[in-house]
Amino acid sequence: MNRLLVTGGAGFIGSALIRYLIQCTDYQVVNVDCLTYAGDLTALDSVSQSPQYTFIRGDICDASLLDSIFAEFRPSGVMHLAAETHVDRSIKGPGPFVQTNIVGTYTLLEAARKHFEGLSSSEQADFRFIHVSSDEVYGDLQGTDDLFTEQTKYAPSSPYSASKAGADHLVRAWHRTYRLPVLITNCSNNYGPYQFPEKLIPLMILHGVSGKRLPVYGEGDQVRDWLHVEDHVRALTHVLEQGTIGETYNIGSNNQTNNLTLVKSICEILEELAPKKPSGVTFYEDLIEFVQDRPGHDQKYGIDPSKLETELGWQAQESFASGLRKTVQWYLDNLTWYQKRFSNDLE
Repeated sequence: MNRLLVTGGAGFIGSALIRYLIQCTDYQVVNVDCLTYAGDLTALDSVSQSPQYTFIRGDICDASLLDSIFAEFRPSGVMHLAAETHVDRSIKGPGPFVQTNIVGTYTLLEAARKHFEGLSSSEQADFRFIHVSSDEVYGDLQGTDDLFTEQTKYAPSSPYSASKAGADHLVRAWHRTYRLPVLITNCSNNYGPYQFPEKLIPLMILHGVSGKRLPVYGEGDQVRDWLHVEDHVRALTHVLEQGTIGETYNIGSNNQTNNLTLVKSICEILEELAPKKPSGVTFYEDLIEFVQDRPGHDQKYGIDPSKLETELGWQAQESFASGLRKTVQWYLDNLTWYQKRFSNDLE
């Protein structure tokens, strides 16, 4: 296997995956991304001139485009990351989530199936379709000490998580009905460089250094399991190369913390790394503001990654303390560009 089709490769996780594949492997990578608001090709500047890399701007709902890409590049694997992912946006407008996450996944599966059926038996033996999903399809743990496993029943709460659950079901159906060689991953909350600033960690960092309020839903007691994006993409590569066809692998790093504690941790790091505060700010924690909780807000997520660790030998390399500090430092180092690039998204 040496040529991969990556969908959504200009997004946060997709761009991290492509940087890793180009810098650390010999895969040829074809990146298909329609460059919605969250797509950012500058996250790929470090690899954009590599002979291993090709970018095609396009929508995964465009069947004719996908057919032409499969025909021209003849990928030996697909890593499907293209998705609408923000819960709040899905509540305000669910349509794009259904279109991209469900219709787009269906369209990609059909294009991959036609391509797969035209391969030789040896090429079929090597082909893989990796579908990257979310722990939010499981609903929430409702304050228990349990963790999500690959056997946890689906109970999505938001239009976003429901659309990802629907996509997961389609992928499994295409494996069972058409024998497409698929694997599914369900990951916990990602963080790291180049994340769109509507997400919690970059939003808190960028608001803090700008002297803006740090909005925390409800009482901030919702628990999330945090996974550094570079650990995630290493896990995805393990699944691609070593995973068992038809299996699901949960990806997490056992870093569960509630939102208020997380925001306070960011404030503590900012006190050290950015001691010169905006006018009127004495302590970064003073900027924390509790706001009305959003509808259907899940209380707790937690991933059990033991299957991935035991069967494929993957281990997270980043602790939450080290990863969070590196992430805060990265945003501080890129502050001027980030504030200019995303000024309308930091309100």
